[in-house]
Amino acid sequence: MGKVVKVSGPLVVAEGLAEANVSDVVRVGSQNLIGEILNMSGDSASIQVYEETSGLGPGAEVVTTGLPLSVELGPGMLENIYDGIQRPLPEIKEATGDTIARGISIPALNRKKKWEFVPVVKEGAKLIGGDVIGTVQETSAILHKIMLPPRTGSCVLKWIKKGEFTVDESVACVTLANGKELEISMLQRWPVRIGRPYQQKYTPARPLNSGQRIIDTMFPVAKGGTAAVPGPFGSGKTVVQHQLAKWSDVDIVVYIGCGERGNEMTDVLNEFPELKDPRSGESLMKRTVLIANTSDMPVAAREASIYTGITIAEYFRDMGYDVAVLADSTSRWAEALREMSGRLEEMPGEEGYPAYLASRIAQFYERAGSVQCLGTDDRRGSITAIGAVSPPGGDISEPVSQATMRIVKVFWALDSSLAYARHFPAINWLTSYSLYTDALTPYYEKEFGPEYMQNRNRALRTLQEEAELQEIVRLVGQDALSAGDQLTLEVARMIREDFLQQNAFVTEDAYSTYGKQYRLLDLVLRYEDKCREALDAGCELQPLFGIAARERIGRAKTADPDNYEAIYDEILAQMNAQIDEIKAGGEDE
Repeated sequence: MGKVVKVSGPLVVAEGLAEANVSDVVRVGSQNLIGEILNMSGDSASIQVYEETSGLGPGAEVVTTGLPLSVELGPGMLENIYDGIQRPLPEIKEATGDTIARGISIPALNRKKKWEFVPVVKEGAKLIGGDVIGTVQETSAILHKIMLPPRTGSCVLKWIKKGEFTVDESVACVTLANGKELEISMLQRWPVRIGRPYQQKYTPARPLNSGQRIIDTMFPVAKGGTAAVPGPFGSGKTVVQHQLAKWSDVDIVVYIGCGERGNEMTDVLNEFPELKDPRSGESLMKRTVLIANTSDMPVAAREASIYTGITIAEYFRDMGYDVAVLADSTSRWAEALREMSGRLEEMPGEEGYPAYLASRIAQFYERAGSVQCLGTDDRRGSITAIGAVSPPGGDISEPVSQATMRIVKVFWALDSSLAYARHFPAINWLTSYSLYTDALTPYYEKEFGPEYMQNRNRALRTLQEEAELQEIVRLVGQDALSAGDQLTLEVARMIREDFLQQNAFVTEDAYSTYGKQYRLLDLVLRYEDKCREALDAGCELQPLFGIAARERIGRAKTADPDNYEAIYDEILAQMNAQIDEIKAGGEDE
């Protein structure tokens, strides 16, 4: 037991803790505030307290639990809402009202609720850590797989039960290699700052289908990959993350509201239960875990929240599921690091951030990946980590953005001018990039042929040419351009408005399959090819721009998802006929 000697906001210094270790969780003061030891010097410990420290003073007692900050893993996490250190907010509200009472301790997983446990192995089976021993139908969307703890090692199953159990009741017993017996419950604990083990990590080779055309076609992210969404205030970071949460073809979504404004987090908490999962038709919450740590909550808990989220994601990954972790926003997490570093009187780095900022950001993103899970059966799971970055004034030269860019492989740069023009997703196609295109090209070529990537590269070149031509247009006007350059501008506008721009309120346009994306872009580029043929034959531009099929291409993105191929074939045939008619008239002249 130690004594507090100094209190500086969320930082508490205590002496008399010679038996404690760095990262141990402690209880501070008469209210039993939760804290974590950051560093030790002799018997003096610097502690970050995850709760409000007002009223705490020198002389208060500090008791160490002897355990690092850990999360509880088991049935009951899905559909739940936690704070940054995995305290269940709905149950806290029932116990204390609308405010979180300091020092309150409620288990992350309900100890009273019983779950139907179904064994999948038989007594006498030889097992290793990570093997699945049974299942629980946690929600209608997700089958929760009960696994042996990763560090169990080789063992033999002595007995296993079927029936209804609480998470802390024993459902099985194994005999370890040393002859000792170990009873297994449905509950596991894992330190949040240590990644859960796996057998092997693979190079991501499958794309994450988000249904957003500018993401999937232009700047794709792989399952098991990393991405950042930087942008100034009001540019649509939260909108992009909501779309990814709703439409991405993953099994589990872990949404971390890290330092978000209270009203934005309220929107998330209100909207997610009402959103329909396109895969099951039920509430999106059936496969979602929400972690809410708003900007007015204690800053130390904000620092822990992303580790809590990624550890929960790793647990579901170990079951063989594809998981998306959405952190909004890592900039406010970095601000929490900066505040704690300042209170620890550490040497500041650029703009006051700690010198280890880049390594901490890397530790988070490097826990993403596509892996071979532990166990004797063949299970592969993945974690795709997508973090929003909120640079002050939209300046991505600041340290958090730069450190993130050095680590992630996909950069979706949001543009406030696009957002103000109601172009969503407001991702700037000139400053964004994806380094997964080479790894994903074999997948695209296998599914759609080489034309898919050829069309994608051609569309990006057209948008780049448009940006260069716009400089000339500002100086001398569009009429001074050649007919070919004017056609380039028109096709670029079609790519922007008819392909990249999506309307989340139109069901047919909110989500777009890869097949529909491929055919839609191909339709626009075929229009360009036919127009250039007509120009070479001496035709005028305006008749080509005025054909009826051109207007139908503009509305083609809202085509029925079940019948789009027939519609696009009809538009293509109409377009060819109308341009050929104009071409024939030009040749006659």
